[in-house]
Amino acid sequence: MDVSAARGVAVAELPVATGRGVADYALFVDRLQVGVVEAKAHGALSGAEAQTMHYALHAASGGVAEQRPRFLFQSNGHKTYFTDRMDPRPRSREVFGFPRPDTLIQWCDDADTLRRRLQRAMPALPEAKLWGAQIRAINALEASLRRGDQRALIQMATGSGKTFTAVHLCYRLLKHAGAKRILFLVDRNNLGRQTFDEFANF
Repeated sequence: MDVSAARGVAVAELPVATGRGVADYALFVDRLQVGVVEAKAHGALSGAEAQTMHYALHAASGGVAEQRPRFLFQSNGHKTYFTDRMDPRPRSREVFGFPRPDTLIQWCDDADTLRRRLQRAMPALPEAKLWGAQIRAINALEASLRRGDQRALIQMATGSGKTFTAVHLCYRLLKHAGAKRILFLVDRNNLGRQTFDEFANF
């Protein structure tokens, strides 16, 4: 195999160092093995994460733990799941597709993942700009993010400033947690216009 053929190279059926098993694909960037892919023909991907973790921990190119592949992928062609071993509690989550080699190597250069940054307390809220319900909502959601909860829900009454609360939270995630992008999804055009105005006036 020629892992220097391009910046990003996927090697099929790479045996692991222990001799137990073969990784469906090993991902190399700049000749460094950064990821492992477990490919399934069809059906559920349950149990595949443990398989990719085994391949990563016993990678053929591995020496010390820091050199072992950090990123785990499981895919059946319709769904792709991703795990970052540097997260505080590594666990798989569905992604839209495989990151580009440039993105993977950029992540490798920074061990401080978003989930790690979310565990740190953010600066206190500027109370002069927010109502009590908004402060409670933001503090509770940030506590949920620190715990690593998979889902969270803010429930506020009509007219209590939900959109402004969400915009304020987006700002804090971008500024203090180092988030790169946030999806703000609405189900009606008038809510889209209202949200756009809130962001513009923030």
